[in-house]
Amino acid sequence: MYFLILGLVLLAMKYLEFGPVANWSWTVVLAPFALAALWWAWADWSGYSKKKAMERMDKRKQDRIDKQRSALGIGPKKPR
Repeated sequence: MYFLILGLVLLAMKYLEFGPVANWSWTVVLAPFALAALWWAWADWSGYSKKKAMERMDKRKQDRIDKQRSALGIGPKKPR
């Protein structure tokens, strides 16, 4: 995500010929987009994105369980 934002900022600066970016090569300006594509490919290949999605889902599930336990007056489960 950071590479994508950086690429958009550099692209806008190059297009508007703002600051020192106006004199940079297009290769340098467009490099963050290539890095973003590489990051996304690696994240999908390694299972990183799936792992993060599972962690978010597990946290939501545990929060829901804790909320229902507190509503019943039991209190959240303590880690061992």
